[in-house]
Amino acid sequence: MKPSSTLRVFLFSLAIAALTAAGAAHATNYSLWINGRAGGGAMGANGNYADFTYWGGAPSGSTSGATVDAGINKISVNWDGYSHVSDTNNLVRNALDCYCTGSNWCYVAAHSAGNLQIGYALSLYGSSTRNVKTPGSSSASDASGTCTNVSGNTTQKGWNLKFVDVAAGAAGGSELADSGSWATAEPLVQDLKTSTARAMYNHNTTQAVSFYMYAGAKGAITSAVLKGQNDSIVSYHSSGGVSGSSGASYCNPADYFCNDLTMGTAANEGGSSKWSFHSVVFRDDSEIYDHYANKNWEGVVSVVRTHMINTAK
Repeated sequence: MKPSSTLRVFLFSLAIAALTAAGAAHATNYSLWINGRAGGGAMGANGNYADFTYWGGAPSGSTSGATVDAGINKISVNWDGYSHVSDTNNLVRNALDCYCTGSNWCYVAAHSAGNLQIGYALSLYGSSTRNVKTPGSSSASDASGTCTNVSGNTTQKGWNLKFVDVAAGAAGGSELADSGSWATAEPLVQDLKTSTARAMYNHNTTQAVSFYMYAGAKGAITSAVLKGQNDSIVSYHSSGGVSGSSGASYCNPADYFCNDLTMGTAANEGGSSKWSFHSVVFRDDSEIYDHYANKNWEGVVSVVRTHMINTAK
């Protein structure tokens, strides 16, 4: 006896619901961490998504970072922190393909020049066609961190990103690169010159992904070279996502000799704007956070880590 049309519709609805539930069950969120400049320090291995050497491990000194909370399913997106962004951005795109396509979504945290890496990826490749990947083990088998395509070679436009947290962002460059304070033969130092970093890609093009900026203000002796409030490596014009072809001086409200870096997306004192979809969510009014993670989640990175723990779930 054939089922009635009503029963057939009911059974069909159950099948669709089951398929939908099955798809949702496989959806996973990841927390991607993109390192900054090496500066002669130890770096994680390219393509090894479990190597948190740059960031730090457990208080006991472990470099794996396995026991450190830094957001759900944390992934270390390692690049050498030395070469041109254009030559190493494929490593960032590989990680985005691996973990941020299909039904999977990502929260991204970037430090210093890692800001250039994720901004470059989104601006130049964020609307491109990507192969949906099956996330591999946390330690990829090759140096590029490439994951396999899903069955059927499904594609999509861009990546699935919740937001980007930026600690001490260097997408606006640093006067230390301009002045020759760093080794000028280093390819990344050339990228970090203020005029070069700001012209590298359209910083306003984020594919509508919000960049949350965390700006530190514990300067050091290098502050004599840097403009306005700074964390000893980058000034507020960069860490605050201020637009323009060159950097200018911005400060905390307590400094009467410098225009304020405003919170949120609002124009700064003096009228300068921030790049589109860039918002200052932390301004170091107490001047206690410097630039350095020190392989122990320190400096402004510590503030971003707290936000990722509380939000990236």
